[in-house]
Parts: sequence; C-alpha cells; structure tokens
Amino acid sequence: YVCADDVETQVFPWGRLAWLSEPRVTGTDNMTAGVVTLEPGKGHDRHNHPGCEELLFVIEGEGDQTVEVGGGIEKRRIKKGDLVHIPSDAFHSTINTGTIPMVIFAVYQFSGPEAFLRTLPECKIELAKNKS
Repeated sequence: YVCADDVETQVFPWGRLAWLSEPRVTGTDNMTAGVVTLEPGKGHDRHNHPGCEELLFVIEGEGDQTVEVGGGIEKRRIKKGDLVHIPSDAFHSTINTGTIPMVIFAVYQFSGPEAFLRTLPECKIELAKNKS
C-alpha cells in the first residue's frame, strides 16, 4: 500500500507529479501510476512516450486534452470522471482550463517515462513527507 505522502513529488512550472507505483517505490517494471496536479491555466507541452500507452483519469477539475492520432489532432474538453486513452507514440498535451487544480490519475504501460521526467532541468524534487 502506498499513499501520496510516502513518495517524492516531481515539481515543474506546470504542475506536480507524485508517482505511487514505479520501480523505486513498488519494484514494478510493468506499469507506472501516479497523481498529476495541474494548476489553473497550466499544463504540459506536447510530448509523447515512445512505445508506451497511457491512461489519464480525471479526478478533479477540467481541461483541454489534445491527442494526435491517425495524422490528425483530436482536441476535447475533459472533466471529472473522464478517462483518456493515449496510444503508443501519440503526441499529446493537457491544459487546465478551469479555476481549481486539475487532478489526474495517470498510468503508463511500463516504467521509464517517469524516470525521464526526473532528469529534466526544470524538475525539482520534494521529498516524501513520510520517511520510511
């Protein structure tokens, strides 16, 4: 069992990521999952995860989700309770268009993308509140 206070948080100018399941936390190699928080008006730029599918489940808030599939760009308004499937290699972005923080539960098909984010120069690390 893991709670958000048990793990470090990756902090970016656009939001925060707390990975609840990844190799350093649960030892998994098969799936990575965590909570993403985007402040109002903020979001992450267009990017992709080579060879890796992603699921996004909106826990709170609303925003614009863009996914590039089949040579086209699909943009939709997403809100609490919505699930987004992002195919392998698809470029995508999420922007919080609401007035409250947008909270998303993100799942990667395998581990690796979360480790890459940690290496970005704009990534700051907040240590876990609960130290084991």
